Amino acid sequence: QVQLVESGGGSVQPGGSLRLSCEISGSRFRIWRMGWYRQPPGNKRELVAGITNLNITNYDASVKGRFTVSRDIAKNTVYLQMNSLKPEDTAVYYCRFEDSSGSYLGQGTQVTVSS
Repeated sequence: QVQLVESGGGSVQPGGSLRLSCEISGSRFRIWRMGWYRQPPGNKRELVAGITNLNITNYDASVKGRFTVSRDIAKNTVYLQMNSLKPEDTAVYYCRFEDSSGSYLGQGTQVTVSS
């Protein structure tokens, strides 16, 4: 059973930084991909960044150059480094992991950017 544990959300001022973590356990497959999604208040969930087992990354245009997705294979953890945060980045952030066994969603972590 794949399980995801997210951490790292919080409140910051505009221009600040946060790093989200998503620790994965229970996956037995070498081929996988992870996406970081966010859901702003009253809006749909949207993909902001992704990474694969081959370390191929992709970003939504709204975060490109500010957010960086990375992985630590030894720790079974994927990170989302968020810099130059803006009020419009305020949302609940989720990690979503997919391998051959299915798709799994983290519990979500709140990120609030406000002065």
